[in-house]
Amino acid sequence: MEAVLGQVAGRGREPQAPSIADVLGLLARVPMASDDAGKIDQIRGLEDLKSLAAARQAETSVAFDLSQRREQSAAGVPVEEQGAGAGAQIALARRESPNRGSRLLGLAKALTGMPRTFAAFRSGRLNEWRVTLIVKETIYLSVEDRAGVDEELAADTGALDGAGDRAIIGAVRAAAYRRDPTSVAKRAARAVTERTVSLRPAPDTMTYLTALLPAAQGVAAYAALSRDADTARSRGDERSRGQVMADTLVERATGTPGGVTGVEVQLVMTDRTLLQADAEPARLPGYGTIPAATARSIALTGGSSAAQQPAPDPAVPEELSLWIRRLYTAPGTGELVAMDSTARLFPPNLKRFLQVRDDTCRTPYCDAPIRHHDHILGWAAGGKTTAGNGQGLCEACNHTKETPGWTTKPIPGPRHPVATTTPTGHTYRSTAPPLPGTAVRMSPERPPGHAVQGGGDPGSPLHAAHPAAKASVLASAAEASGITAPGSAAGPAVTTACNYGCGSSRNYGL
Repeated sequence: MEAVLGQVAGRGREPQAPSIADVLGLLARVPMASDDAGKIDQIRGLEDLKSLAAARQAETSVAFDLSQRREQSAAGVPVEEQGAGAGAQIALARRESPNRGSRLLGLAKALTGMPRTFAAFRSGRLNEWRVTLIVKETIYLSVEDRAGVDEELAADTGALDGAGDRAIIGAVRAAAYRRDPTSVAKRAARAVTERTVSLRPAPDTMTYLTALLPAAQGVAAYAALSRDADTARSRGDERSRGQVMADTLVERATGTPGGVTGVEVQLVMTDRTLLQADAEPARLPGYGTIPAATARSIALTGGSSAAQQPAPDPAVPEELSLWIRRLYTAPGTGELVAMDSTARLFPPNLKRFLQVRDDTCRTPYCDAPIRHHDHILGWAAGGKTTAGNGQGLCEACNHTKETPGWTTKPIPGPRHPVATTTPTGHTYRSTAPPLPGTAVRMSPERPPGHAVQGGGDPGSPLHAAHPAAKASVLASAAEASGITAPGSAAGPAVTTACNYGCGSSRNYGL
């Protein structure tokens, strides 16, 4: 940094503080070391630079939060609401989700009361992750006790040099326990309130369904699944113990062996993928992109094979049903054709439309599930209840959008772009994710198809009951939609009119 300051100062008569752009420009001009020892030295130096940059981000974040609170106080914002939106603005600047932006701001504010840890952060002795571990293990302490732990650790003297994550956590916990033994009980009481269930993608179209539970409940649930798996195996079930446990968990959570009946899976795929065995991937909300073959399996069998499930009981009729809802896309762009409403609140069908189009929260860098369907340009400001003026948001982002100084507006462009402007005047743009099939270059004889959504209500015009042969399902879907299923006697191409008033029709070469 001193070298940068010297270079910039040499440009004029008076010293001038360098900007971030100056630092980045100088760093980009640093040549790579020619020998391996020099390369290792550069890697270490760049790591120290990352820590210094992260520490400066933390300092700047705290200063920004304080400034925002002062402005909001001057504007008459109630004390309990001051600071709203600061974490979201920091998140956008850091290209992070709003949730992580708030946590990073909390980390920065906690570090102001731990000067020795902060000093180790600036010098590179601790990186951002390990600083986070230290703050996490002391967050329940009072300001005085946290400062005492900071003094005891003396991280800026190199006391934690060479220590791994577990060693650092152990040292911090021991120091925290000595300062405040009751903090353990406080942590436990708070942890119980944070019980939750989460879902994240795993490789090969699998998912991790994770439950954060109190120890007694978690052990009891696992023991029950283990007991039932052992019982099934003793009766000759050929599935592995883990498979039986997983299948039993799904059955108990959904009330159905296959895990699909009574729950809308909302599978989004093209008609070609469903009816023509096309290879275009589909989209499973809550998971992401899945292969075409897996999408067809979910649509036609609920995603479960006979090898994964025990033999069905003949006395219990299967109730799995499949509904197919046609969603029309505009030629060329692949965008869903708009739906409108004259009401102020978004009706169910329009909400479903936004859910399929946006998939996750539309705030940039936020991929939280959609919880609110809201006007981009507010109803009070003349905004209409239309697909073009609607977007799906998570609860936190929708509340942030309503704080003073935030504005959103739809802008022209493909895939429904939305511009969000923060109180500081920075503008961020988001677009809806591409629907299945829109990225495939099609020949003139075979334009991009409509998206087909599995799930829906029994009143949908497309309905096929399960169990039924694959050909029957395809034929039922094709007959209801006016599309010829593979292997049928109808002609090779049909026309399906748009039901949403777009005044266009679509031809399919099947």
